[in-house]
Amino acid sequence: MTKTDSSAARRAMIDSQLRTSGVNEPFVIARMGSVAREDFVPAGAKSIAYMDRAIPLGDGAFLAAPIVHGKMLAEARPGLDDNALVVTSGSAFLAELVKPLVGKLDTKSVKEIVDGKKGRKTYSLILIDGAIEELPDTLAKRLKDNGRIVTGVVERGVTRLATGRKVAGNVVLQPLADIGIPVLHAFDKPKEWSF
Repeated sequence: MTKTDSSAARRAMIDSQLRTSGVNEPFVIARMGSVAREDFVPAGAKSIAYMDRAIPLGDGAFLAAPIVHGKMLAEARPGLDDNALVVTSGSAFLAELVKPLVGKLDTKSVKEIVDGKKGRKTYSLILIDGAIEELPDTLAKRLKDNGRIVTGVVERGVTRLATGRKVAGNVVLQPLADIGIPVLHAFDKPKEWSF
């Protein structure tokens, strides 16, 4: 994909996927228009980097569709006063989108979170690049009081964009809209025995 082709594909993605879905915030449009998605997919997928669906990255990881990242950014409303954490799912694309919009940015992989890598650092904003069934305690503890979280959630097999805030030590996620978000099975709820 040439630079001209990728610029045209980015413009088409913004006009036909983001704007038509109500994502019109200038900061989101600017970031989505300046970060080259083709740099975050395997060589064989560069020509389809801007299509309106998730792209397999290998090892069960996916780059979410552009609308997912656009809506996540719009809901997060990152600011330079934010100390943010992006939980990556195999791609650093979301972290690249967020990086210039926040004061400080850390990234951790899903594996690092699941393995329970200890850390005392807390964040005013956490973005999880995928849909989860359950928010791990390790992440809830890393969110500052009144801090915000943006993620996907899985409810009865349907993925939804969700936001939350930590109040009095508790984080409650509020689903906002049904949207196809790659599922992070590492954050599935433990299966319970039933009749």
